[in-house]
Amino acid sequence: MDERTRTVDDETAPELRRTAPVPIIETKRGSRFGLVAGLIVLIAVAGGGYWLYRSFYAAQPASTAARNPQAAPQSVGAATVGKGDIRVIVNALGTVTPIATVTVQTQINGQLLEVGFTEGQTVKKGDFLAQIDPRPYLLQQAQFEGQLARDQGLLAQAQVDLTRYQKLSEQNSIARQQYEDQVYVVQQYQGVVKLDQAQVDQQKLNVNYYCRIVSPVTGRIGLRLVDPGNYIQTSNTTGIAVVTQLQPITVIFPIPEDDLPDILPQLNAGTPLEVSAYDRANVKMLATGRVAALDSQIDTTTGTVKVRAQFDNADSLLFPNQFVNARLLVKTLNNVVTVPTAAIQRGAPGSYVYVINADNTVSVRPIGIGPTEGPMAAVNCGLSVGERVVVDGTDRLRDGARVIVPGAQPQASAPTSNPAPTSDPAPTAQPPSPGHPQNRRNIGK
Repeated sequence: MDERTRTVDDETAPELRRTAPVPIIETKRGSRFGLVAGLIVLIAVAGGGYWLYRSFYAAQPASTAARNPQAAPQSVGAATVGKGDIRVIVNALGTVTPIATVTVQTQINGQLLEVGFTEGQTVKKGDFLAQIDPRPYLLQQAQFEGQLARDQGLLAQAQVDLTRYQKLSEQNSIARQQYEDQVYVVQQYQGVVKLDQAQVDQQKLNVNYYCRIVSPVTGRIGLRLVDPGNYIQTSNTTGIAVVTQLQPITVIFPIPEDDLPDILPQLNAGTPLEVSAYDRANVKMLATGRVAALDSQIDTTTGTVKVRAQFDNADSLLFPNQFVNARLLVKTLNNVVTVPTAAIQRGAPGSYVYVINADNTVSVRPIGIGPTEGPMAAVNCGLSVGERVVVDGTDRLRDGARVIVPGAQPQASAPTSNPAPTSDPAPTAQPPSPGHPQNRRNIGK
């Protein structure tokens, strides 16, 4: 290679190194930095816009509505305070308990020859239930009767000798000791005769009563526990069957000890207290009875005392060991101020209601609540007859808020019975709240 060629290469090589790589690297670094900065600015603008939207467009309408409650009257249901009767009832969970539950068992040993009942049958007191083989006891009866006859003959002979010895003793023909010994011999035979007679009577009892088993009570007999042909003994614990008395029947239920001051005076005075028994769902009434007895002590673990109520159970709706809901009527409050329980609210001031004023605004009114029966409660203080209270829509109210009662009638003077709450016939279109999205879009426009 000549010198001219090397000179050209040396002159062009530095230019190539200066122009090709350097501009490309600087361009890529600049584009990345601009992209990151743009994203940061965009996020900041979006956050500030959202904050302004929440502060101005959402908070301002809500605060405006709070300052002006007349802007959106609430649709509510109302009822009128009246007078009526409130029954003071103690509710409790009870169990149907029969007065008598008898397990029919044998009192002698022997083979069961016959069963005279059908499972589930209603039997009366004295009805035939079972027959045990009486032949072994008839033979024993005959044996004891023979022994009794023999001992009676010996007694008669001893009594004749005693009469003879008495005369001879009076004549001093025999020793007095012989006469006295004969007196005691007669007493011994008298005792033997009584023993024989008792044994005969025992066998008659076995044959006439224990071999023939009858029902001890009137009631329903359960499933047969032993079949005919088996040898049964007095040591058996299962028995032959179980007879349960159903009419009358009782219900045992606990009541709180705090209710005793209202119940005890009436029981001591002989006043009958009515008890109603309802089914497990507490919907259907099964029977009506009266308090029969009160337990003698309070259960310290639960603070309750057991009550037994008796029912005629003529239709047999109460069944042994059935679970029922018992309602004990303690007393009745007549002609008291009543209010629907749906109107009663509870909060910081205690129990209160929203009273509807003449200008269709509501006021918070604290009240004193008495006993409650179903949907109505007695009011001790705080309300007067004829005032209207809110029973539906109270969750959206506050003191001084304006309300609308759909289908409201002119206010009556003073009702004489428990009123029914005014129902809302159909849901009406409610005006959108200040914070509703529709209002927000309108404000934006």
